[in-house]
Amino acid sequence: MTTIRAAAGAAARAAIAGRTEELFRESGALKQGHFRLKSGRHSDRYLEKFLVLQHPRITSELCGMWAAQARGVDGAQLVDVVAGPTTGGVVLAFETARQLGVRSIFAEEVRDPDGTSRREFRRGFRIERGERVLLVDDILTTGGSLLAMLPPVEEAGGVVVGCAILVDRSGGTASLISPLTGRTHPLLSLWVLDLPTHEAGAATCPMCADGIPLHAPGSTGAAGPGPSP
Repeated sequence: MTTIRAAAGAAARAAIAGRTEELFRESGALKQGHFRLKSGRHSDRYLEKFLVLQHPRITSELCGMWAAQARGVDGAQLVDVVAGPTTGGVVLAFETARQLGVRSIFAEEVRDPDGTSRREFRRGFRIERGERVLLVDDILTTGGSLLAMLPPVEEAGGVVVGCAILVDRSGGTASLISPLTGRTHPLLSLWVLDLPTHEAGAATCPMCADGIPLHAPGSTGAAGPGPSP
């Protein structure tokens, strides 16, 4: 993270990752089977983040890992406001901010007349010039949600002091580059998870080849068996 101190070495990072994985498994959020992801690709594992966020105790512990790193070595406050994107980021921003004793806000997706989408702070939320902002989100796949939050923070004159996520399943994204200013913001993940994905079809997806029923999480659930060769 930019001005927030880093975790104390590889051992600490490994312990944090191990505990995060344990909490996801405990809540049943790490599922195994045959899933169609939003990208259209298939995977044998899927993270259902809301099965984690439904548990206040687990959510509090996860956010506490971020909060511990958002204080100086002397306990000094390094963050003025915590912000997250809808929807999972709302819960995470609130709990992290609660533990830090600062404000919590969220950015919603809006669509312009030309059809392009962006994130915007609405409902009276404001970031004052010079305020130190910690951005938080749940699962990183492409980084689109956090990337879309950088411009409204920068336009308001806020200072992004960190971008934090629960799980990085992007393959190891180390930083985010603002589409507005070109600034590079280091990314802190509690757990990096390698989830291989496959193109749909028996020729490319082992689960399709085996005829394992396909599920589309977040939609109607079952999507029928994998395609025939």
